[in-house]
Amino acid sequence: MAKDLEKGSDSDDYHGPRRGEMEHLKTPMSAGQYLGTRLTTLTPPMMKVSNPLALMRTLNARQWSFFLVSFWAWTWDSFDFFTISMTITELAEQFNKTKADITWGITLVLMFRPVGSIAFGIVGDRYGRKWPFIVNLLLFSLIELGTSFCNTYSEFLACRALFGIAMGGLYGNAASTALDDCPNEARGLMSGLLQQGYAFGYLLCSAFSRALVGTTPHGWRPLFWFDACVPLLIITWRMLLPETNAYLMQRKARQEQAGTSSSESKAFLQEGKAVLRQDWLLLVYLVLFMAGFNFMAHGSQDLYPTMLKSQLEFDANMVTITQIVANLGAILGGTVVGCSSQIFGRRLSIIACCLGGAALLYPYTFVSSNSIIAAAFFEQLFVQGAWGVVPVHLIELSPPAFRAFIVGTSYQLGNLISSASSTIEATLGEKFPLPDGADGEHRYDYGKVICIFMACVYAYLLLLTFLGPEKMNAGSEPESSDSEFEHLKIPHDGIHKADV
Repeated sequence: MAKDLEKGSDSDDYHGPRRGEMEHLKTPMSAGQYLGTRLTTLTPPMMKVSNPLALMRTLNARQWSFFLVSFWAWTWDSFDFFTISMTITELAEQFNKTKADITWGITLVLMFRPVGSIAFGIVGDRYGRKWPFIVNLLLFSLIELGTSFCNTYSEFLACRALFGIAMGGLYGNAASTALDDCPNEARGLMSGLLQQGYAFGYLLCSAFSRALVGTTPHGWRPLFWFDACVPLLIITWRMLLPETNAYLMQRKARQEQAGTSSSESKAFLQEGKAVLRQDWLLLVYLVLFMAGFNFMAHGSQDLYPTMLKSQLEFDANMVTITQIVANLGAILGGTVVGCSSQIFGRRLSIIACCLGGAALLYPYTFVSSNSIIAAAFFEQLFVQGAWGVVPVHLIELSPPAFRAFIVGTSYQLGNLISSASSTIEATLGEKFPLPDGADGEHRYDYGKVICIFMACVYAYLLLLTFLGPEKMNAGSEPESSDSEFEHLKIPHDGIHKADV
């Protein structure tokens, strides 16, 4: 019976697992009982974990290939996104707009990403991770190239909207490709490493923007030309790799159950309806959860280069150094916390990072000397430390047969909710004017706005993480009947797998 939900059925009256076969798996809890478990389930499982090098050696060559191609794709997703953050001033001059106007290019990307996540997530779960992944990257290249030739503000916004659709489809398939076949004991570490593709992309974008923006007669455009080329290399790499074993098992089971292609598609849709009926509350939670994470990332990063340049009047070299150091902290934090979450648990690791990040907000936004570099390092260590737990946490909470859809959609709908964060900060910043710069540029106290905004975000994320579920190590064996059904309990009791 456990196979029925995974495989689907070609029967017209298929309605998911039969009631009697699920009853022993449910542990109904009242809201009061559930809340009573929130503190006790934060107790660290203290699982024995090998050192990171030993964990890395548990991956074979095929698993490393899946991980690395996903890491580089996610890195370039980040690079693509931050090309706008790194060129806000130049774009504002190019299109004769304010910096707040240009941040709508960031907002539109975030707003349209859910469209891509839903479309590519469904296609990825139905037809495989490989080709949606490749199409995403091809669109990255074409639309970034189009952005580089924009001459009007309207063309710029249109390209960013299209880019949002392409970007939205990548995360679910990339995370699934990287972690589907990953050995269970290495998942925390590899999750942390994967998520740091975001910070690594930010670091690369900081370095290449310094090298390419304003150093030629073409202004900001060479950064986008370079950006459009790299995805072609990642596409070539992915084309040489097969589907993941986890997806092939899901597809084989569905084919055996359905018999024909049309029946297989029908069974897939029936499975999807069953999952949405059973896990709608979980999906709502994950969307709100990822909204908090995206507010945290974009609120702390998108306007920060502008703050350094405009408010603190750092030169281009100091801005680049600060951004690179901050992202080195992010990479370290995501890797260490992702690995440590295998010992201390997912929720407790996130909560600890939120507390650490909140404590550092004042030096991160109010220090005006070069020592702000140290604050940026540790602030991003905690921000991306929390993010390092996200890929594995989402995968453990998601139904295996719809992993790309649930992970991608929750992530990108959360992005949609947080899409206006940079525009909100830029607009509020204009309410706190500072004396004009030496070159007559209008200056604003963006640091104050970032600090207040991030304090609210940390409070929200702390509360939501404390109240939320955790299913450490669930879904690690797609063929296991236990792991297939474990996710059905989350909306009702949210308890640890270890507590069952």
